[in-house]
Amino acid sequence: MVTSVHQLDDGAWLSVDDTREVNVGDLWPVVGGFCECSTADLLAEGFLEVSVDGRSIEARVAGRCIACGTSGVTGWLELGRVADGRFRAVDPTSPHLAAPSGRHRSEPGSGPG
Repeated sequence: MVTSVHQLDDGAWLSVDDTREVNVGDLWPVVGGFCECSTADLLAEGFLEVSVDGRSIEARVAGRCIACGTSGVTGWLELGRVADGRFRAVDPTSPHLAAPSGRHRSEPGSGPG
């Protein structure tokens, strides 16, 4: 089964199978290299790149840490998974581990463990 994934409205939305699923504007707790904070309180401002890696849908997100003011782009963050033909978004309020920029989670050395 093929899953269609697109960015809409200049990166404001992630569309999966022609349904708007994830939008920017939420606070995402991000662990790992976005800023000097142990956990960045990232105000997501736009999805810059979106990728499908197996069943996982990931994105690099532009935003600002509201705790320290740092602006930038995250490494790859998982936005959700496709299971049983349906998209299931991650909880944006749970901590997210950012894979290093330029590498997806499944590449050697890019994920935990």
